[in-house]
Amino acid sequence: MTARIGVVTFPGTLDDQDSLRAVRLAGAEPVSLWHRDKDLKQVDAVVLAGGFSYGDYLRAGAISRFSPVMETIIDQARAGLPVLGICNGFQILTESHLLPGAMLRNNHLHFICRDQRLRVENADTAWTGDYEQGQEISVPLKNIDGRYVADARVLDELEAEGRVAFRYATSGAAADGYGNPNGSLRDIAGITNAEGNVVGLMPHPEHAVEPLIGTGRTDGLAFFTSVIKRLVTA
Repeated sequence: MTARIGVVTFPGTLDDQDSLRAVRLAGAEPVSLWHRDKDLKQVDAVVLAGGFSYGDYLRAGAISRFSPVMETIIDQARAGLPVLGICNGFQILTESHLLPGAMLRNNHLHFICRDQRLRVENADTAWTGDYEQGQEISVPLKNIDGRYVADARVLDELEAEGRVAFRYATSGAAADGYGNPNGSLRDIAGITNAEGNVVGLMPHPEHAVEPLIGTGRTDGLAFFTSVIKRLVTA
């Protein structure tokens, strides 16, 4: 079985081709999906790629959440379809209420672009199974609306249920990619739903899948190999 992983393109999406390449390098068949089409082309998993999407001037992800493709994704995600939201994709997942909380403007009000250290907090989701609990990885980060917020009840629930998937690693020097880059509450960089099939994060694993580009590391490739293994053994 060769897993088929779809990557959704919205008007303004920047990183769909990078995500399609990451899927191919991981060993799956990449499938391009257009935001106006409800048909997911029988894919086994979906990536909402990073960059921007139309309507972000209102609120990041607020308009694209209503694209026809999202109607199908929301229904199938609730039925168990693995879905990964990267950067703007994470914003769309929160706007779709597949994940709780919201993304606000960075606390310093500036766009940030750097290599970012993350700590893996949950290695038992569909997208993180090839990582180790507590492992530190480095992947690129680029956003201006990257500050994760939620009320205290939601934050406590995420903590209690082990649904914080990644945190910004804060134990080293900021110059080395450590530290909270945008003021996200409790240093949260990514979260998962209760079932573990939907994961969203702000940093870009698809930019860290080949040693010759990006960070020069392949720390992000395990997102894609993880879901392939989950699909094959399901």
